[in-house]
Amino acid sequence: MVYTCRYKSPLGEILLAADEIGLTGLWFEGEKYFADNLPEEHKSQETQVLSETKHWLDIYFTGKEPDFFPPLHPMGSVFRQSVWDILLQIPYGQTTTYGEIAHRLARKQGLSKMSAQAVGGAVGHNEISIIIPCHRVVGTNGSLTGYAGGIAKKIWLLELEHTDMSHLFVPGKR
Repeated sequence: MVYTCRYKSPLGEILLAADEIGLTGLWFEGEKYFADNLPEEHKSQETQVLSETKHWLDIYFTGKEPDFFPPLHPMGSVFRQSVWDILLQIPYGQTTTYGEIAHRLARKQGLSKMSAQAVGGAVGHNEISIIIPCHRVVGTNGSLTGYAGGIAKKIWLLELEHTDMSHLFVPGKR
C-alpha cells in the first residue's frame, strides 16, 4: 500500500508518497510529471517514513544539510536507478552536469560514451525531488535547465544551499 501526506514548504505545497519500504515520491504541487507513478489506490495517512521525510524537509528548509536520509524507494528502470544513485552523491551546495553524469555512467558500464540527453531524461523523471537532488544538475555550459518543479524553484534551492552560482545562468537571460 502507498501512503500519502502533504507538506507545506516555502516553495509551495509538496505531496509525499511512501510504501512499506521507503519514500516513493516527493512532488511540488503542479510540477511537470506530478505524481505520475502514484498508484490510484493509495491512502492519505502519515507513516513513519513520511514523518521522517517531513523532519528531513524541516531541517533542509532552514538552510542546513540534514545528516540523515529517510528510507528511499525510488521506482524506475535500471538505467534511471543508476542515474539517481549518482544524484545522491552530489554534495550539498554543489552542482554537476548532465555530461559529467553521462561520463561517469559510461565509465562504470565500460562504454566509450553515453548520451547526456538520456541522462537528462532520467534526471527529469526523478520522482523524489530535493532529497534525490536533481536540482543540482546543470547544463555543461552552466545553463540552469531541466527542473520539473520549474527554474525559479531550482534557483531557490541552489541559493538555499549557498551554491556558487557565479557561473550559472538561465537560458535566454545571459
